[in-house]
Parts: sequence; structure tokens; C-alpha cells
Amino acid sequence: MTDKLTPKQKAFAARDLELGNASEAYRQIYDAENMKPKQVWEEACKLRANPKVAQRQFELQAEARERTLVTIESITKELDENRLKANGLDQVAPMNVATVAKAKIHGVMVEKVDHTSSDKSMTPVSDDANARAIAFLLQKAAKDK
Repeated sequence: MTDKLTPKQKAFAARDLELGNASEAYRQIYDAENMKPKQVWEEACKLRANPKVAQRQFELQAEARERTLVTIESITKELDENRLKANGLDQVAPMNVATVAKAKIHGVMVEKVDHTSSDKSMTPVSDDANARAIAFLLQKAAKDK
């Protein structure tokens, strides 16, 4: 559908999203030098209401969401890559940090806080299940090495 847009309509759709101001986007894309502010606003509103322009803006928003999408899978992949790099450099501490981070994002390790301390401060509480999970992951990592 967006292939039927003029180059200026396409540019307006993108600039309007970028600026969040249809009138300013209109001024930057179209020849509005001799137009009154009310005229610019009216033309910008008409463009925004154009189904083709609105569709293009929807597509641009979807593309932006896709580019910035962060998932557990993408974070895990990044941590795996970082762990491999650290392994190649024989850097155990960064490898362990990546392993612990993976355990946290996958819910294997959950930090707990004791809210009942006498001075009302938050004190981390060690959790045997977390310790066992970390030990297991570190042993697995050592065997994979």
C-alpha cells in the first residue's frame, strides 16, 4: 500500500513520527514558507488522516519495535557469545558472570531479600536452591571448557 505514496508523503510520515509534531514535519518536508500556521496545521492533519500515510506510519512503528525488541532468547544468545569470548581469553570471572546472568534471566536463580531485619535494612538472604543451581551451572561450564 505504501508504494502508492509520493516521496514527500513517505518523508512526512517518517518525520512526523520522529518529531512528534505534524506541523513541524509538514514545514520541513513541504514548501510551507508562505503559509500561515493554521494552514500548515490543517494540511498536516489532512496528511496524518490519509489512510496511506497512516499505514506507512504504522509500518514504521512496527519496524522500530522489531529493531529494539529484546527477548530472553536474544539476551541469552548475547551472554553465550560473551561467555565464549571470555573462555577464549581464559577469563573465568567474566564467564561466571555470564553464567549467573543467564541463570537469573531464566529464573533458575532468584535473589531474595529479608525485609524483617531489626534495622529495617534490606539484607540479601542466601538460598540453597540458588546456590545449588549456580554450582550446577558452573560445573557444567567447566565440563564444556
